[in-house]
Amino acid sequence: MAGILFIISAPSGSGKSTLVNQLRSLVTGLEFSVSWTTRGPRGSEQDSREYHFTTREHFEQMIRNGEFLEYADVFGNYYGTARCTLQEAFSRGRDLLLDIDVQGASQVRARMPDSVSIFLMPPSPEVLATRLRNRSRAEGSVQEQIIERRLAKARQEIENYREYGYILVNDILDRAVEEMTAIVSAERIRRNGDAGIAADNPADRERVLRIADSCRQANSEGRVRPVLEAFGVPELSPTVE
Repeated sequence: MAGILFIISAPSGSGKSTLVNQLRSLVTGLEFSVSWTTRGPRGSEQDSREYHFTTREHFEQMIRNGEFLEYADVFGNYYGTARCTLQEAFSRGRDLLLDIDVQGASQVRARMPDSVSIFLMPPSPEVLATRLRNRSRAEGSVQEQIIERRLAKARQEIENYREYGYILVNDILDRAVEEMTAIVSAERIRRNGDAGIAADNPADRERVLRIADSCRQANSEGRVRPVLEAFGVPELSPTVE
């Protein structure tokens, strides 16, 4: 049986990597797609762990060869997901998690409409700016023009939240991890009858489904509205179920 494709997108600095790492430690049968990129490693990043680092020339050759499920140019660097990653995971009957930006997510949803899309929001521009500065400081330098550029990019990305089936707000990490885990489990229950985590008794299953449903875009208005207001993003009616 083919696995489930989970897509998670978030503005840079939203805490997505931390969330994904915790999710992977809690959920079995879920593989993580390591993307390709032409940017250089940051801090302690290692090749083939955080990313497959490559040259622009090699990346563009891969594009010409049709090797990518999706790819995008972000701040002057390419990022992309190799098709073979998806094929290999599904051939083993495992689910796959893609950590990709809104451009890539749009491409994947068009090709794979059964995919499960999740958008992670920072709670406010102030919190996001602090996280970006802390990350830049850990990498050795803080450049305010880069921080401002990423904040502007974050607003543009948040405008696309309506394209995603589930919405998370990363104000409390433990809650975001619980919600993300519930989404994966609930989708497995609905599609395969198997949660893949400790949700064997009816009470646990009902709780998982309830948490996941609360994160659906149509049910997230109360938590999303303050974020939209803080970033100056207009609120429209939900479009994804």
